Amino acid sequence: MEHLRKHLKLLALLLLAGLLFWVAVYTAYAGDWARSSVPMQVQQVGPHTYYVQGVLDEATRQNQGFIANAGFVVTGDGVVVFDTLGSPALGEQLIAQIRKRTREPIKLVILSHFHADHFYGIPAFKAVGAQVWANSGIREYLHSDAARERLAERKALIGPWLGKAFTLPTVDVWLDSDVDFQMGQLHFRLRHVGPAHTPEDTALLVVEDGVLYSGDVVYAGRVPFIGDADTRSWLKAIDKVLALQPKVMVPGHGPVSRDPVRDATLTRDYITFLRTQMGQAARDFVPFDEAYAKVDWSKFAAEPTFDVANRNNAYNVYLQMEQELLGK
Repeated sequence: MEHLRKHLKLLALLLLAGLLFWVAVYTAYAGDWARSSVPMQVQQVGPHTYYVQGVLDEATRQNQGFIANAGFVVTGDGVVVFDTLGSPALGEQLIAQIRKRTREPIKLVILSHFHADHFYGIPAFKAVGAQVWANSGIREYLHSDAARERLAERKALIGPWLGKAFTLPTVDVWLDSDVDFQMGQLHFRLRHVGPAHTPEDTALLVVEDGVLYSGDVVYAGRVPFIGDADTRSWLKAIDKVLALQPKVMVPGHGPVSRDPVRDATLTRDYITFLRTQMGQAARDFVPFDEAYAKVDWSKFAAEPTFDVANRNNAYNVYLQMEQELLGK
């Protein structure tokens, strides 16, 4: 009887240890963030390729920061993810969507660039063992005042879905050049196409599917966010992306394109228009407010985010055109 009690006690301890282990695993995976409740639908765009589409809006508490696109590729030997969305909660939700389609391990995450709506979801993917790659062009950004200010802004806006312990996520592998690689039976071309929207803009082509994830080099259905972008180089970056000759293009924001040349037109035309109008104002020494008021914006005024983004975009381009005129 005593022998039996010892065996039962040992079994109970083993069961308790196992329970504590899985609680720890779940806790590490779940983090301390609130679960995301925004709708997230997966669209298949190629035999092996998928994406989810954020809303065409700025980040708000109502949309929980789900304003960008992200994609994933099921290779037969693991999953490659392109961007992680704007919070660990959204990243976790994307993982749940991936799991509905495959049990292959999520092996690799590739970042298009370091804007909050694209990379704040990293912790959820780290928790399931994925390795994160990104271009090294902006590794200093993670230690900058701009990064800290954006983080504070996002915590105030969507803090519950980031979690109290959230800090800026880290990268496992910094890339200094283009990379071609294979996973399963699929071949990938990873291309640094910046500086453009950001210095580190990166695009990914899934060769067999002819699907290109362009990041924010191309926007669809809304005006781009310019910020401190290099708009002169951005126009060249669009050409670099299209030179990969994709059949299908998943932009950083907006719906998938099955005519990439046509659907890159909005981004190209908008940037060209800003540079033309603000460049002329800078050359004529017209103050920005006066120049802005004189421009006929009707071609772009109906696009989502125009009202919240256009004036800042125009001002940033005005300053950039002044710098270009000074030869800087």
